[in-house]
Amino acid sequence: MKKIIGVILFLGIIILSVGCADDPDPKFRILNDRSEKANVQIKTTGGNTININDVSSGQITDYQTAAEGNVEVTAVIQGESFAPTIKFFAEKGKNYTVVIEKGILPSLRVY
Repeated sequence: MKKIIGVILFLGIIILSVGCADDPDPKFRILNDRSEKANVQIKTTGGNTININDVSSGQITDYQTAAEGNVEVTAVIQGESFAPTIKFFAEKGKNYTVVIEKGILPSLRVY
């Protein structure tokens, strides 16, 4: 009987520790819907910067991990003088896709 109670307590502790584990940091990737290449800079809270260069037309990059917090994404697009920027709050446990949208003026969207 003592063994059964011990096993149940042990399993309960394991289940609680797994259930209370921290969410992973947010992840970001870039989708370029424009016909020109783009260089993208992701600035996060704490001063970290992720640079993703030479994102070709139609390309979607691999996910990059960053810290939770305020994020500023800027895309420098080949042949364009305007570099669109978007700001948002990135939460732990979430994945974000930043889309460089088609249009007369380049723009960014996050989903």
